[in-house]
Amino acid sequence: MKVNAYLEITMKIDETNRPAAAKVYTDFRQPFLDTIEGALTKDLLIRDEDVQVLHGFDSVEHAQAYLSSDMFQQDVFVGLKPTWSADPDVKIYSVA
Repeated sequence: MKVNAYLEITMKIDETNRPAAAKVYTDFRQPFLDTIEGALTKDLLIRDEDVQVLHGFDSVEHAQAYLSSDMFQQDVFVGLKPTWSADPDVKIYSVA
């Protein structure tokens, strides 16, 4: 399958909270790929100023649906929220 859409979540996470955030990423990466409809890739991108999780999907619709999924709402969001120093920036891109 080809990646046709990306969900980018950019988070401000203090250095002390990054191990906890990385654990959430690691714990849910494979279940995301195995169970979320249209999910194709998931990568953790780290910079000094922020952390991004870049999700690849087969469609914009599947990227949007993930944000309201039980996995995102009840597991990933709940696990990451205590690590944020600001609200995350969430964007969905269509591949041209």
